[in-house]
Amino acid sequence: METTSEFLRSLGVTISQTGRRTWPDAVKARAVAETLLPGASVNDVAAKYGVRANHVSEWRRLARDGRLVLPAPSIDTEFAALVLCDAEITPPFDRAERQPAPIEVVTGSVTIKLDTLTPAGRIAEIVRALGEGE
Repeated sequence: METTSEFLRSLGVTISQTGRRTWPDAVKARAVAETLLPGASVNDVAAKYGVRANHVSEWRRLARDGRLVLPAPSIDTEFAALVLCDAEITPPFDRAERQPAPIEVVTGSVTIKLDTLTPAGRIAEIVRALGEGE
């Protein structure tokens, strides 16, 4: 059975003579992706990679902030990417009223309807707040 150091080196992690490790973004992203699998925990993934849980939590924050790109999930997930832009786009119309259809954010049994003029930044804030409650 390979040691933790051998495992990490096989992933591309460089380990200096003093024991300091340099983690490639791809390895960080892989670890974060593993924390998103059903039944996984940050502590378990951290133990697998031989780091403290707060390191993995920091990598998760980087991913949440868009500074760490995760690999495409290999399983079905229960979340969708949120793509925002403030460009002028013709909104879809409600056929009955000929009015722009509201933006809907759905989480569980709750639906939040927003005006089509709601700025993209505000929508992102709402989605982030909903995600923190989970």
